[in-house]
Amino acid sequence: MARPKAKVPTRQYHISGQSVVRIEGKDFYLGPHDSPEAIARYAVLVAVYQQGGLSLPPGFDLRSVDERVGVLVGVSSLSTLAQDQTKQPILIRHITEASRKAAAVKFAKSPVEYKRQIRLCNKLDPMFGDVVASDFGPLMLREYREGLVQGGLARTYVNRLTNLVIGIFKNAVASELVDVSKVAQLKTLEPLRRGQTVAPETEEVEPANLNDVRQTAKHLSPVLKAMLRVQIATGMRPKEIFAMRPMDIDRSGDVWIYNLSNHKTSWAGKRKAVPLVGDARDAIIDYLARDPEAYLFSPAESVAWVRAKRTAERVTPDGPGRNKPGTNCKADPKRQPGTQYTAVSYCQAIQRAAKAANVAKWHPYQLRHLTATMIRAALGIEETQALLGHSKATMTAHYARESIEAATRAAKVAPKL
Repeated sequence: MARPKAKVPTRQYHISGQSVVRIEGKDFYLGPHDSPEAIARYAVLVAVYQQGGLSLPPGFDLRSVDERVGVLVGVSSLSTLAQDQTKQPILIRHITEASRKAAAVKFAKSPVEYKRQIRLCNKLDPMFGDVVASDFGPLMLREYREGLVQGGLARTYVNRLTNLVIGIFKNAVASELVDVSKVAQLKTLEPLRRGQTVAPETEEVEPANLNDVRQTAKHLSPVLKAMLRVQIATGMRPKEIFAMRPMDIDRSGDVWIYNLSNHKTSWAGKRKAVPLVGDARDAIIDYLARDPEAYLFSPAESVAWVRAKRTAERVTPDGPGRNKPGTNCKADPKRQPGTQYTAVSYCQAIQRAAKAANVAKWHPYQLRHLTATMIRAALGIEETQALLGHSKATMTAHYARESIEAATRAAKVAPKL
């Protein structure tokens, strides 16, 4: 059955900066998006379409209605109407707009990367938004990079952001907005080298001190303490622990296997499986009796534990002057605990606890380095790569049986909280 025609075709934003409407398979460009001129053209075009029984007259030309459009907007003459995108110069702001749309799809499951891409586009627009894309070359890219350096960003991160700008142009090539030679031209800009720039160097990530971690854990909720136990025992990235669900854990064998549905290299078609033995397995047992699709570790449960602990530790005596627990809380607060932890909330909770424990400040990613260091010292590089899911060595076999066995050996000697 044929799809019925729309009585009122949708007016949309086009990458050229114009409003566009598609009728009977043809795109009609109406002028600058959301301008009175574009809205008037749209109204007249739809009227002609509806008067013709949801069809346009044969050989219809949008310029033939400009007199009626002029009456609506109150001008005697209208600017020349471009009938297609090819007559419009492609500007940098058109390319950044295309990148925003592509990023919304590409980074749908990675909000951090999506926000980084958006910030990148938002910084490009005020600097070069009205520059014709074909005129944007290595010198302008260097100017943009210098702004990042002056902003105090580290050298390696500046290089990363510069490569992301080149990636924006690569997306523009795929959208047929610029020629492929533009990407090759931008790649001729050499990256910043150590000792050749005022941009600071990033410090090496040191393994966390296991004793400091143990002292910190004493000030954490049971949920956060369980997360620490799993991370230390497996060396997983924080994001991989946040995503754990009962349905992702294969408990059919002697060794439980956590099959990650989404991880750092899943975009490349690589699989990752983490054996859960010893302390990691013990840490999650109390969290498996929930909805199979629910996340194991709930921020809401941590919040409830903190509130209960504060209530139990109150020293105000019972009586008229003491509020009952929960009576001074907002009925509908704007900020509610999420369904899973984020890198920010996890790190903040740990650093608050480290401060309460009076130990040196540390962050969750140092646990991965702690696990890697101790396993490598005990067993060697192959078992370390197998457990941590590195993309080289044994992991190139996409977790063949040998890789799982190596990862299991590593898990058995991993440190414990």
